[in-house]
Amino acid sequence: MAEMHLNEDSQRPVIGYVVGGGLKENLRVRLTIAPQEVQEGAFVAIESGDWLYYGLVTDLQLGATDPRFADEQSELRLPAGLARMLHGQTLFTNLEILPALMLERGPDPGSPAYRRWREAIEAGLKEKPAPRPVKTIPPHHAAVRLASPGDIAEIFGKQDAPGNFVIGYTREQEHPVCINLERFVQRSSGIFGATGSGKSFLTRLLLAGLIHHNRASVLVLDMHNEYGLDDVASDTVKRVLGLRTRFPGKVQVVGLGEGALIRNAQPDFNLEIAMKDIRPEDIELLTRELNLKETTPTTLEALTATFGQEGWFAAFKSMRSGAVVEDESGKKVPAGDSVAAWALQHGVNVMAAEGLHGKLNRLFNKPYIVEKPASDGLSEIIKTLEAGKHIVLSFGNFESDLDYLLVSNLLTRKIRERWEQSTNRFRTEKQGEPRPLVIVVEEAHKLLNREMASQTTFSTIAREMRKYYVTLLIVDQRPSQIYDEVMSQLGTRVSGWLGDEDDIRAVLSGLAGREALRGMLARLQLKEEVLLLGWGVPMPLPVRSRRYDDRFWEELLGRSPSKKSETEILSELGY
Repeated sequence: MAEMHLNEDSQRPVIGYVVGGGLKENLRVRLTIAPQEVQEGAFVAIESGDWLYYGLVTDLQLGATDPRFADEQSELRLPAGLARMLHGQTLFTNLEILPALMLERGPDPGSPAYRRWREAIEAGLKEKPAPRPVKTIPPHHAAVRLASPGDIAEIFGKQDAPGNFVIGYTREQEHPVCINLERFVQRSSGIFGATGSGKSFLTRLLLAGLIHHNRASVLVLDMHNEYGLDDVASDTVKRVLGLRTRFPGKVQVVGLGEGALIRNAQPDFNLEIAMKDIRPEDIELLTRELNLKETTPTTLEALTATFGQEGWFAAFKSMRSGAVVEDESGKKVPAGDSVAAWALQHGVNVMAAEGLHGKLNRLFNKPYIVEKPASDGLSEIIKTLEAGKHIVLSFGNFESDLDYLLVSNLLTRKIRERWEQSTNRFRTEKQGEPRPLVIVVEEAHKLLNREMASQTTFSTIAREMRKYYVTLLIVDQRPSQIYDEVMSQLGTRVSGWLGDEDDIRAVLSGLAGREALRGMLARLQLKEEVLLLGWGVPMPLPVRSRRYDDRFWEELLGRSPSKKSETEILSELGY
């Protein structure tokens, strides 16, 4: 690797040299080429003896040896050649560079010192060179160059290495930049960006990479029916291929409710929620959406005490609210099957019970909540994920926040229970290791805001479930509304353009150098530019993201999927 770096160094021109700065205040570099050739966010390498330092350009600043030279337009009063010479001596551009990593490259490969250095590494007497967080700085006048393909591969990995997925390219020189998917799924992650910045396309790219990599199962809670089946782009009106179209043998689309159609197409199977699966905690999650009162937990506790965890919902639904009959004396009293009769019998406040019953009518009337489903859809989804396949749960016509909150939390609660059981068996009885699972959550701020985070299963997954092989991929346009404790648990963050200062601050929270990165994030192009951040990438880097088009699929799958033979298609479907 050291020889490759030296060979590349001889081919890359020096763009400047270090003139000052430090670890906390960033490095200052005097630019020796035209400032138009370097952009904010450029990835640079700084050479210092046996070491290479890697950093990110965070600012470009014009300077002058004397303010008078900057004020006076010498090109108007001096010959052109003399004006250029004067500019070169008196006017200059400085770069500010955020140092991020350092790598020992060793002595000159042709020297005896290099052989001794390599022998010490091979004998285990010296640690093998690897990028590490920067702890010191290069000296004055150290040469600065734009990073080469070898530098990119050294830091972000080679694109042909197992588990590496090209997410985009450097903006200046189009070098491929990879994310390691093995590392990506080890912690929860987030994709952020303002409306219209291309979050859905970026999510499709990453999901395609995860499905093709086949080291984790994926569950997509597809609130807007975008990911499973073919769609049409809202801005270009072009066809956007769904994940099941490209992975017909690996991805199953599930529709919510009996007879549900997704974009006028039949899903692979339908999900109906059994009344016995709804727990009081699922209802408490809907406190804000249903405007529930403080008395709700007490009423729910009484219901489960009376009818059991599995029978309370159906029993409560069958009660009549406000129903009365006349007793023998002609006085009106609550009917035997009324909410009030049950409340009086069990010492529950009648008004609280009837109020809760009235508000739960919004759930009682949901057609996908039935007493006896045709099949156990929840268990079928979990078994499919355990078997290594992938699920896109499309909500169809049920796109309200109430539907999304109830179904997604109930399903993830079941998943949490199953994966915890499997992990505990694996650790105690050495039974099969659980398959990692990534749950994709759209509109994450609705589930993970400060008020809801403590109640949902999702916040538990973000905080604790990494050790049980379950992580989240949250997709959102308002990261500032996500509870900061959840944001702190996100490993990899991929962010498009954000215009709101609070959203920018939220995405950068907990990261070193966030002040220098703030302006960079705000100045991304609205589309096809993202900033890679966090635990899952070695250092922050803005990249031009890949396009979700035929070229992407040909590069990912090695051929154009549209040209598959009938035999290949049947093989993928398992026939």
